[in-house]
Amino acid sequence: MSQVAEQLNKVIEKTERLIELCAALQEENDLLKLENDSLTAALNASKNKTKDLEEKLRVLKLAKSFSETNEKSVDIKQKINEFVQEIDKCIVLLKK
Repeated sequence: MSQVAEQLNKVIEKTERLIELCAALQEENDLLKLENDSLTAALNASKNKTKDLEEKLRVLKLAKSFSETNEKSVDIKQKINEFVQEIDKCIVLLKK
C-alpha cells in the first residue's frame, strides 16, 4: 500500500503544480488581454489622429492651390494693365 500512497502523493503534487501553472497562465493571459485592449485603443486613437491630419493636409493643399491661383491672377491682371497702358500710349502717339 505504501507504493499506492506514494503514487497518489505524486499525482497530488503534480496536480497541485498544474493548478499553480494554470493560475499563473491565466493571470498572464489576463494581463496580455489588458495590454491588447490598451494597444487597440492606442491604435484606434492613432488612426483617428492620422485621419484628422490627412484632412488638415488636404485642406492646406486646397488652400495653397487657391492662394497660388490668386497670385497668378494678380500677376496676370497686372500684366494686362501694363499692356493696356502701353496700348494707350501707342494710341496717343498715333493720334499725333
